Amino acid sequence: MREASIKRKTKETDIELSINLDGTGKCSVDTGIGFLDHMLEGFAKHGFFDLEVKVKGDLNVDGHHTVEDTGIVLGQALKEAVGDKEGMKRFGFFILPMDDALILSAVDFCGRPYLGFDLSIPAETLGDFETELVREFFYAVSYSAEMNLHLKQLDGINSHHIIEAAFKAFAKACDEATKKDDRISGVLSTKGKL
Repeated sequence: MREASIKRKTKETDIELSINLDGTGKCSVDTGIGFLDHMLEGFAKHGFFDLEVKVKGDLNVDGHHTVEDTGIVLGQALKEAVGDKEGMKRFGFFILPMDDALILSAVDFCGRPYLGFDLSIPAETLGDFETELVREFFYAVSYSAEMNLHLKQLDGINSHHIIEAAFKAFAKACDEATKKDDRISGVLSTKGKL
């Protein structure tokens, strides 16, 4: 089973997250930030990942720790769930349209963290969500998962559409990258190891 359950507790956040890479998109999310919940629900649904997330964060300060730490834990769960990566496609990409927005996401579960982030988000906030935290979230995911993650905005003017398309494109790219391929013996690397 390609699943993982992670618990992380600090003075700033208390997080429980579980993921099943071979799910159906079943989801239960409560981060205390409505917009982040909506994005994670889209990630689960469009990646066909079963996802449960429960977060208690210091929202009396702001959303930064909650968003960043949720990204850290999601990245840790992805890393654990892919396991030894045997037979896994490793690479995935998707270009996702959402009305005016067109977002490219490409991932490589290579064991080396990197984030390429090229989104231009006009609004500073959406509901109680600070949009500058989108980069912090994906940075945390990419480094904790030890994956290459690129997000590139090809078009878009509506902040909600841009961000939601990014989360969904990321989900589709991860779904593709984590699929098994019977042609792959061991791991997909000329080095023999990822």
